Amino acid sequence: MMEQAIATYREEAGELLAELETSLLDLEETPDDNDLINRVFRAMHTIKGSGAMFGFDEIAGFTHEVETVFDMVRNGKMTVTKPLLDLTLKSRDHIFYLLNIPTGEEVDRSEGDEIIAGLRQLVPKSDLPQKGSSDVPAIDLPNLSGDDLANECTWRIRFRPIPSILMCGTNPISLINELRELGTAHVVAQFEDIPTLDELVPENCHIYWDIILTTTRGEDAIKDVFIFVEDDCELKIELIDSSGLIDREQGYKKLGDILVERGDLSPVEMQKVLMLQKRFGELLVEQGIVSPEKVQSALIEQQHVKSVRKERSEAPPQEAAASIRVPAERLDQLINLVGEMVTVQAHLSQVSMAGGDSTFIAISEEVERLTNELRDTALNIRMLPIGSTFSKFKRLVRDLSNELGKEIEMETFGAETELDKTVIEKLNDPLVHIIRNSIDHGIEMPETRRAAGKPSTGIVYLGAEHSGDSVLITIRDNGAGLDRDAIRAKAIERGLLSATAEVSDREIYAQIFAPGFSTAAKVTSVSGRGVGMDVVKRGIEGLRGSISVDSVRGTGTTITLKIPLTLAIIDSLLVKIGKDHFVLPLAAIEECVELTREDIKNSHGRNLANVRGAIIPYIPLRQHFCIKDARPEIEQIVIADIHGTKVGFVVDHVVGEHQTVIKSLGKMYRDVKGVSGATILGDGTVALILDMGVLLQSIEQLEHSEV
Repeated sequence: MMEQAIATYREEAGELLAELETSLLDLEETPDDNDLINRVFRAMHTIKGSGAMFGFDEIAGFTHEVETVFDMVRNGKMTVTKPLLDLTLKSRDHIFYLLNIPTGEEVDRSEGDEIIAGLRQLVPKSDLPQKGSSDVPAIDLPNLSGDDLANECTWRIRFRPIPSILMCGTNPISLINELRELGTAHVVAQFEDIPTLDELVPENCHIYWDIILTTTRGEDAIKDVFIFVEDDCELKIELIDSSGLIDREQGYKKLGDILVERGDLSPVEMQKVLMLQKRFGELLVEQGIVSPEKVQSALIEQQHVKSVRKERSEAPPQEAAASIRVPAERLDQLINLVGEMVTVQAHLSQVSMAGGDSTFIAISEEVERLTNELRDTALNIRMLPIGSTFSKFKRLVRDLSNELGKEIEMETFGAETELDKTVIEKLNDPLVHIIRNSIDHGIEMPETRRAAGKPSTGIVYLGAEHSGDSVLITIRDNGAGLDRDAIRAKAIERGLLSATAEVSDREIYAQIFAPGFSTAAKVTSVSGRGVGMDVVKRGIEGLRGSISVDSVRGTGTTITLKIPLTLAIIDSLLVKIGKDHFVLPLAAIEECVELTREDIKNSHGRNLANVRGAIIPYIPLRQHFCIKDARPEIEQIVIADIHGTKVGFVVDHVVGEHQTVIKSLGKMYRDVKGVSGATILGDGTVALILDMGVLLQSIEQLEHSEV
C-alpha cells in the first residue's frame, strides 16, 4: 500500500514541478504578479509537505530552503529578479533529480548545496523569517497590530478522514500541526465514531477533528495542507469571521446557532430544548442530542470569534473535483477494446444487410450508432491540450538563448488545441529539433539584428490550430530566414541536386531534411553535426503527418506540421483492386472520378487524366502492387491533395467510407514503402492502409532515377 502511495506522490510531484516551471517562466515576464508568486510558493510547499510525509527527506529539506525565500517574496520583503529565477529553476531541476533517483543510490548534494548558498546570498540574514512555535496557544488571542488585524480571518474547519487513511501513509496529526503553524488554532477531537472494542479495527482512524483557526494566510494556505488527502477525507472549510469589526459590540453567534450551522443540531431540536428554559448546552447533553465534545467545540468557537471580533463573511463556494486519475495503460486498453468493437460492428452490419431481415437491420443500425458514440467518447478521453507540451519549450528557449548569448522570447497560441496523448508524446522530439534550429540558425545575434534595423530580441512563435481531422502546428521565427543559395550549393555538392536542374524554392528547402545535411560552418553543442531535421521528418511521417517549409530571406522561417488528431481510429475510403482491399485516409481525398479505356488510350501512355479541364497525374495502384487480376472496363481515380499537389490513385472499385481501426504491421513488413498499417474488415479479411504521401514520393524518386 505504501509503495502505491509513494508512486502516486512521485506522479503528482512531477505534475507540480511542471506547473512550477511554467509559473516561474511566466513570472519572469510579469514579476509583480502575486497570483504567480503564490502558485510558485504553493507548489513548493506541497512538494515539501508531502515529501516529508512519504519519506523523501532530502526533497523536504531542500525545498524548505527555497520555500523560505519565496515566502519572503510573498510578504514583500524581496523582489523577483533574474538571479532568483535562475536559482529557482535550478532548484526545480534538482528536486526532479531527487524525486527520480533510484532507491539505494547515493545522493549527490553538491548541486543542491550550491543552489542553497546562492539563495542565501540573495537574502539578508537579518530578514530571514523565524520558524514559529507549534505549541497549542491559550484561549485568549494575542494582541494584534492594525495591519495584521486588517488581513486576518477566522475559519471553521471540520476534518473527517476516511477510516483507511492511516494505511495510505498519512498521519492526520501532522496535518493538524501544520494548520497550527498558520496562526492561532484551537482543536477539538470528536470521538463519537469510535466503535466498541470487539468492532474496533486498530489500523483505522475513528476520530475526526473540529479546528477554529485565525490566520492571515487565507483559504488557499489551508487547502494546501490537505491537498494530497482531499480525496481521502471529508473536509469542510467555512469563513466565520473577518476584518472590519463593524459588529464589535454585538458579540458572536449563540451556541445553538453555531451547532445548527455546523449541521450537528436541527432547528426543530433547538426549539424543543429552548422550551425547557435551562442552560442550552447542559440541556443538549442531558437530552443526549449532542455529545459533550461537540458542545465544547461550539463553545470554543464562540469564545474564539468573540476574542477577535471581526466582521462575518461567507467563503466562496468551491466546486467539487470533476476529474479522476486513470493510468494511461487503462486508456490504451480501452481504445484497443473499442477498436475491436468497431470491427465486430462492421461485421454485424455486413451480415444484417446480407440477410435482409428488417428487425436485424434495425438492431444493427442501433449498435452502429452506439458504437460510434462510444468510439468518439473513448477517443475524446485521450485528448489533451497541446499547451502541456508548449510550456516545456519556454524553458528550452530561455536556457538555449542564454547559452548562445542571444535575446529570444517565445510566444504561443492555440494552446487549448487538443490532440491524442500518444500523438503529443511523439511530437516532443521533432519540436525540440525544430526549435533548437530556429534559435541557432534562425535568430541572429543582438548586434546583427540591430545592424539590420530589427529589435535586438528575436521571437520564436509556436502555435496550433485545427484543420479538419488534423492539427496544424506552426513554428515561426523572425530571424534571418533560410539561405536558398547556400542550401542549393550544399545539395549540389552532396549530389542531391543537379547543378543544371530548375527547382522550386520548396524543393530546395526540402533538402534540409536529407540525412546528414548541414550548412553550419562549425560544429557546436547545439548544431552542425547534420543530425536533427532528418529525424524530424521521420518522426512526423511516423505520425502519418506532413511537414512543409516556407522562408523569406531576412524576415524569417515558418515550418508547418500537419498531424492527425489520433493514431487509433481514422475515417477512410475503402477501395478494391482485384480481390484485395485497400484503405486510403479520407482526410486528404477530394473526389472520385471514372477512368475508362478510352481515357487511357487518349493519354498516349502517360499517367495523366483530364478532370474538368485540369490535368491530374495519377498512380495506377494495380501496376504498383503487381496485381495480375483482369482490369475492369471502367476504373476509378481517387483524387487527393498531397502537400498541396493534386494526384490520383487508380483503383478497380470504390467500396465506400469506412471506420478504420489501425493495426501496426509486423517487423517483416515495417519497411514496406507506401503502407502505413493494416486493418481487419467485417468479414475478417485484412486491408492494407496506404500512405499516399510516401507512395507519391517513391514514384517521383523512381522517375528521377530512370532519367
